[in-house]
Amino acid sequence: MRALRERIVAVPTERMHLWLMLVLTFTTGVNDAVGYLGLGKVFTGNMTGNVVVLGMALVGGSGLPVLGPALALLGFMTGAAIAGRTLKRADRSWHGRTTAIFGLVAFLMLALGLGLLLVDERTPSRAEEITVTTIAALAMGLQAAAARLVAVKDVTTVVVTSTITGLAADSYFGSGKGGGTARRAIAVLAIIAGAVAGAALLKWHTGAGLLLAGVVIALATWLGDLHDRAHR
Repeated sequence: MRALRERIVAVPTERMHLWLMLVLTFTTGVNDAVGYLGLGKVFTGNMTGNVVVLGMALVGGSGLPVLGPALALLGFMTGAAIAGRTLKRADRSWHGRTTAIFGLVAFLMLALGLGLLLVDERTPSRAEEITVTTIAALAMGLQAAAARLVAVKDVTTVVVTSTITGLAADSYFGSGKGGGTARRAIAVLAIIAGAVAGAALLKWHTGAGLLLAGVVIALATWLGDLHDRAHR
């Protein structure tokens, strides 16, 4: 165990933060897959998706939800505001309050996953869907704001549109500048892998994907805190 800790501590801070944010990007894919496929077509991390769904739903006749995406958007903004206020006097990218924010995200995801498993309903009620997606979106807002402080270029943990833009624009077929190609590609693959995992776990239970996300976020939080304490 001590040897493992020493190996973790030996990783350069910039590299450690990059991999932790990529891991959190994976969990966003999981959460969005569960939210959209299993909880009433609501994105809990990708707020662009919710805004588009809301726009289409307001036209009517599409069968798309209005309340769920609207509350998820509100929940995400609330979470981001809470994290922003909590971290506003941060003197470095990862410190005790960063750990607290990510730890809260892990707790919320674990609580939601376990709650759904204990209810033992493969198809949650509409009220349960809205409650879960709103809280999950709040958690993703917390995560996104904390990741913004960690500030790993091209890895926001919740969306990859700008990452894909940079990947294509700086590619051989674009400007040819390169730089960050591997990081960007891995971020895109991470969110795809998360979506695959989330969709696959839905075949077992709605709460399984959220539980996986919570466990992974908790592990990333522990690693980040361990690394920060050693380098403080």
